[in-house]
Amino acid sequence: MKAEFFNKAKENFAATQICFDNGLYNACANRAYYAALHAAIAALAHKGIRRDKIDHAQVRADFSGELIKRQKIYPAKLKSYLYDMQIARNQADYSGEPVSRKAASLRLAKLQEMFGYIEKEISDDKF
Repeated sequence: MKAEFFNKAKENFAATQICFDNGLYNACANRAYYAALHAAIAALAHKGIRRDKIDHAQVRADFSGELIKRQKIYPAKLKSYLYDMQIARNQADYSGEPVSRKAASLRLAKLQEMFGYIEKEISDDKF
């Protein structure tokens, strides 16, 4: 499960950058969220935390509660990143208000930071 979701995270991360570089800020926000979500699922699987069903709120709660608060694997500042990216994705997908370049850039920066921490943590193990 870890490898599959980390591969999805990497693919969505690449798509996020492509979308941003081409001025597709709504798509950038959407892909940033899914890259972060899939990376969080991979991080949780890396520590043996799996759910039968993927629920976005549960992934946020597990990542924050288990990997940030309890195990202290990731810095506390990452706690809000998934939720923040989901808010931007919801705006991109369900609102008439487009995601601005600045907002997309902020989500891309948060994704880069979060992804870097997760990649470093799980890259020691072979997929």
